[in-house]
Amino acid sequence: MVREDKVVVIMPAYNAAKTLERTYNEIPKEYVDEIILVDDSSSDNTVEIAKRLNIETIVHPKNRGYGGNQKTCYTHALKKGAGVVVMVHPDYQYDPSVIPQMIKPIKDGEVDIVFGSRMVRKKDALRGGMPYYKFISNIFLTTLENVVFMRNLSEYHTGLRAYSRKFLESVDFQSLSEDFVFDTQIIAMAVEYGFVIGEVPIITRYQKDSSSISLKNSITYGLLTLKVLLDFLKRKEKRDSGYFFGMLKRMCQISSGSAGKR
Repeated sequence: MVREDKVVVIMPAYNAAKTLERTYNEIPKEYVDEIILVDDSSSDNTVEIAKRLNIETIVHPKNRGYGGNQKTCYTHALKKGAGVVVMVHPDYQYDPSVIPQMIKPIKDGEVDIVFGSRMVRKKDALRGGMPYYKFISNIFLTTLENVVFMRNLSEYHTGLRAYSRKFLESVDFQSLSEDFVFDTQIIAMAVEYGFVIGEVPIITRYQKDSSSISLKNSITYGLLTLKVLLDFLKRKEKRDSGYFFGMLKRMCQISSGSAGKR
């Protein structure tokens, strides 16, 4: 049975044994109905720890990739009747204590998606240990995404997100990439279909045990993100010949600091 107020936390996990328990302990259980962990064929004891913590655990027999992991997460959360689905990376890099602030505007019908953003206060991201090359690339890609999507968000590249059931049922997320660019593709779908995105500030914490993609993979992710933006523009321009000029206007608004959030 679907309950619009039912909150299911999903945790896409891969070799998260060192950080899973700390992340799990910070989830405010009183605001969450169920927690599901999907293990993407880890080589460590992530599954054993998850079961010891009594987390419902699904195991991929073969590694599918980050996007493929999320597909399994969302599919099972919807089957569980979730009204709101919150993705929490189990690598202890993102602070799940803000879940109450993330789910409230979705439950109230104000937005369809909420990001936990490390970049609302950019200096805090650096203080939290974000590598400088990731800091610069995050700002660069987010600026481009704001221009192309005609939004004014502080960050699109976060592993802490909340989605409404309505959104997840409205988009074909199964058709998206099995890799990291899944996160950008699903945002492009949200914008294209007119869903409303909000954000809440979160602390940044890069620690020794927190997982992080390599510089090489970061570059690949950045290039694939640019491709998603180009494909989005081609589709929008084909349907709306004035979109490109509207995008340029939005770019001017962002550069002047007068753009509002959507």
